[in-house]
Amino acid sequence: MRLVFAGTPEPAVPSLRRLIESKRHEVVGVVTRPDAVAGRGRKVTRSPIGLLADEHGIPVFTPKRPSEPEFIEQLTALAPDCCPVVAYGALLPEAVLDIPRYGWINLHFSLLPAWRGAAPVQAALLAGDEYTGAATFRIEKGLDTGPVFGTMTEKIQITDTAGTLLERLAEAGAQLLESTLDGVEDGTVQAVPQPLDGISYAPKVDPEAGHIRWDQPALAIGRRVRAVTPAPGAWTELDGKRLKLGPVDLVEETLPARTVDVRKTGVYVGTATTAVRLTQVQPPGKRMMPALDWARGARLEPGTVFE
Repeated sequence: MRLVFAGTPEPAVPSLRRLIESKRHEVVGVVTRPDAVAGRGRKVTRSPIGLLADEHGIPVFTPKRPSEPEFIEQLTALAPDCCPVVAYGALLPEAVLDIPRYGWINLHFSLLPAWRGAAPVQAALLAGDEYTGAATFRIEKGLDTGPVFGTMTEKIQITDTAGTLLERLAEAGAQLLESTLDGVEDGTVQAVPQPLDGISYAPKVDPEAGHIRWDQPALAIGRRVRAVTPAPGAWTELDGKRLKLGPVDLVEETLPARTVDVRKTGVYVGTATTAVRLTQVQPPGKRMMPALDWARGARLEPGTVFE
């Protein structure tokens, strides 16, 4: 099939790479979000999907909105049979959805109808789900409501962060997406409507979601830190300055909530239940470092508490 691939961030790269390497499909165009300012140097940067397409000489389209008449004309001229989508980041209007004869097929990183929305992996970790996965479905007007072609399941490990879990789902999901496209072309797979029960939503995660409240239970804090790692990142405050946190270990002893206790074995913080042990910390303007190295350098006084 002639494919126009739509995607933007790094988790979409395995899918585009797999389709480029496919022997039965041809990627004739790529749609991605416009180049954006990123990094400490505030340089204008191409999206990971745009960079991969450039490497292979594939035409790249970066409309501010997919509803732009010029983009609709460009897409129509490409005459795609199908448009696979992975984390593109913009809503598609009906005029665009109607162009490919097999429609737009999205790879979503959850077991639909669970965790529809922008941050399904983070939501699964926050909720303490034992399993998650990925699903391919046909895009329609609703938010991730379209009928499902296929799914794959992934067990969530106790040490998983959003980053490690998404990396595994991106690789396994790429295979699912390719097999879905193969089946659609062959007529061997059919989209099945999503069930009406089990629907949940995963809104976009903003920096405030990483703010750790030490008056919450240790289990909830551990889940939150892992859910926002590596982005937007977990953080707390000390002396009015923001301190970024890496994943925490749960321990059995107790400390007063917010109290920081520095020992030879690590840096411990009290919560509403049992304490947690910090693994890594990033002070303002510095790199992430072992928590114990940070605490020794900061020379924390006994009885120090996070704000």
